Amino acid sequence: MLLGLLCGLWSCSAPNPNVRVERMPNGLLRVKGPLAGPFKTTEELAAHACELMTAQPGAANGAYGFEYCALHYYSHAAQGFFLSYLSDIGGNGAGGRKYCEVPRALDDESHPDAIILGAAHSHPNTRKFSSEDTSELRHWRPTRFMDKDTGRIWDRALLMFFREPAGTCSSYLYDNTSRRVLALRRGQWTAIGQASGPYGEVEMFQGQDWLP
Repeated sequence: MLLGLLCGLWSCSAPNPNVRVERMPNGLLRVKGPLAGPFKTTEELAAHACELMTAQPGAANGAYGFEYCALHYYSHAAQGFFLSYLSDIGGNGAGGRKYCEVPRALDDESHPDAIILGAAHSHPNTRKFSSEDTSELRHWRPTRFMDKDTGRIWDRALLMFFREPAGTCSSYLYDNTSRRVLALRRGQWTAIGQASGPYGEVEMFQGQDWLP
């Protein structure tokens, strides 16, 4: 009875099964995988990941919400793109900015050939990339690399998701090599801006904005 009363007062809840993250001895984070996939394209991956990540507890709570992070990756053997489980390790930065610590390692025994293509994260209170997101310091290096097994060239990219007030989900991609900012529009990536400089200032292309 006492436990029931306390849960009623403080909203006791079970751990989020989609959050599977651990801190390694070297201090970096490692997430399990996969949570979702395989997907044939990054567009399909982003559309699904946006719905999934912004539906997590607190992910769409505006100023009172917080970010979730994950990794997106590719398996040649599976011929598909995947999303890892999530990390909720983060908090509030300067000026009330939300942040989550990006995992740097993946634990996916079912796909030993996994190639990490970058991070994915949700924003609870803005649909725009932050200057930290697009800064040179945050680029995942090397930003462009070759898969030695297949010879395929990959560009690393940061995915970002935002749940609009009307309930729709907005997906964005920041290419760490070209520094292009793209938005998922009608199932296709559309270039909407260009980041530049060490702090990643984004200039929108003519006729483009964060929303169509």
